[in-house]
Amino acid sequence: MNTEIEKKETNKTQTQKKPIKTKDVNQKATKTQPQQKTATAKTITVGKNSKEKLKITFLGGVGEIGKNMTAFEYKDEMIIVDAGLTFPDGDLPGVDIVVPDISYLVNNKSKVKAVVLTHGHEDHIGGLPFLLPEINVPVYGSRLTLGLVENKLKEHPKIKAKLISVKPKNVLKIGNFAIEFIHVNHSIAGALALCITTPAGNVVHTGDFKIDFEAINGQPTDIERFGELGKRGVDLLMCESTNVCRKGYSMSERRVGETLDRLFAEHKENRLFVATFASNIHRLQQIMDLAEKYKRKIAFTGRSMINVSEVAMKLGELKYNKENVIDIDKVDKFSDKELLIITTGSQGEPMSALTRMAANEFKKITLGENDCIIISASPIPGNEKPVYNVINKLYKKGADVIYDELADVHASGHACQEEIKIIHALVKPKCFMPVHGEYRHLKTHKEIATALGCEARNIILPDIGMQVELCNGHIKEYSRVQAGQRLVDGLGIGDMDSSVLRDRKQLSEDGICVAVLNLSAMSGEMTSEPFLITRGVVYSGEQETFMQDTKELLINYLKDQDVRDMDPNLIKQNIRRVIQNFIYKRTARRPMILTIILFD
Repeated sequence: MNTEIEKKETNKTQTQKKPIKTKDVNQKATKTQPQQKTATAKTITVGKNSKEKLKITFLGGVGEIGKNMTAFEYKDEMIIVDAGLTFPDGDLPGVDIVVPDISYLVNNKSKVKAVVLTHGHEDHIGGLPFLLPEINVPVYGSRLTLGLVENKLKEHPKIKAKLISVKPKNVLKIGNFAIEFIHVNHSIAGALALCITTPAGNVVHTGDFKIDFEAINGQPTDIERFGELGKRGVDLLMCESTNVCRKGYSMSERRVGETLDRLFAEHKENRLFVATFASNIHRLQQIMDLAEKYKRKIAFTGRSMINVSEVAMKLGELKYNKENVIDIDKVDKFSDKELLIITTGSQGEPMSALTRMAANEFKKITLGENDCIIISASPIPGNEKPVYNVINKLYKKGADVIYDELADVHASGHACQEEIKIIHALVKPKCFMPVHGEYRHLKTHKEIATALGCEARNIILPDIGMQVELCNGHIKEYSRVQAGQRLVDGLGIGDMDSSVLRDRKQLSEDGICVAVLNLSAMSGEMTSEPFLITRGVVYSGEQETFMQDTKELLINYLKDQDVRDMDPNLIKQNIRRVIQNFIYKRTARRPMILTIILFD
């Protein structure tokens, strides 16, 4: 897998086409492809008063949270921004993840030139393993974003992807597209906003962002560049809407660090646990700095936590003393006050380390009264119940539990209303489309945009499958394309057949009944009593009576049937119908019926 890094000094207007060597996350030297041509921001031309048209197709991330994917199409060229996933609702049994339906992209695969990633969260990169086998084009993103992608693609060794890293202020030229990358703050390092310029006009896409003037790395969102773009003229703004219903400003990540510092000081004698998002590198950096400050050894638990921390360290995004990190198997060699355990499970995920600890299913750690557990995250909307179930179990263990309702232990990575207003005021777009949010978020964002002077006729609330056309500084709905979701089970099988899902729902709701009948090939009569198995159909107290009545039903039915010359499939079908009608009258359920006919 090749990784290519563009180097462009901001005070130069040209870059050399010189191949360089870098190291991938495994620290193996790899050759890169020839360096991409770039252009400085000053050389980009905007298609004002042009009759050229840019089509924008929404394949995910609007009207919902997650599986972000948007296609930008100019003539016979197309770029894809983000390729994310989401997790299924409870009405999709056996489904592990959900990714966008990419039928439109596959049907136009000759046009697709690149995938551009705004940052490395799963809802923006998690769909790549299901996109790249169909459309293998170069993938652009920041170093950390691509490090996480590369780590993910190790699970899919057949995918040979070309990963090309970019930096803020780089301008990437792909055919008629010029894409400028702008630094923004988010809950993961390496997040980028985009300015996409074509002969049909220019689009500012914020990606996920917040404005943190006290950013941990000393680099706040580049609002100066947003202002410069606004002065130049922006035809269309696409701004994220996740926290648009929250008034004021989002809390600084630095304030979380101050709270954690106080909690470390207050619990000097306790064994400390911190559960947080593995991808929040700045949070991890603060936590690990505090571990050194308070002389605690660090142990990681959870595969994603271990993987992300290793990738971030190798890329220089996370800095810590390796001697201060111990294997989880060695925690019993240290006293409680010498330990900090950083773990996954902040969202109550069933197989996460913290959830298993709470359920006494984590062999290496047993929780007790001297444990202090800090959940440095807030529940994702709709995920409150599993989170609070874990918290209740931790309390029952006697542990002290600190979470977002009790202290400032989490800061969102998404902009609140005042930060969103700042972007609108700086960019001053002619047209606007809110993205990254459910319909209520998009509607609220539209109201804010109109209050700030954007005309309602220049605002469109997009949904999945909508195709919007930008032409001459105006937008309109252009068409609808096939879009939606592809279901992926634990085997990584995408686009699960609807019949499979229907069967799983039927099994989960009404159970199954299996009937095995032995028939004589000569006479067609039964040679033994029917054999029945049921699961989830009747209560245990009714089981014996139900079985006997069903067997008598089948015996009486076959007495009146001459099946010697009958097609075996027709026999099965008739028996299935008899059993189904009987069970429905008896239980008002429609279980799955399987019939097996054996001829002696």
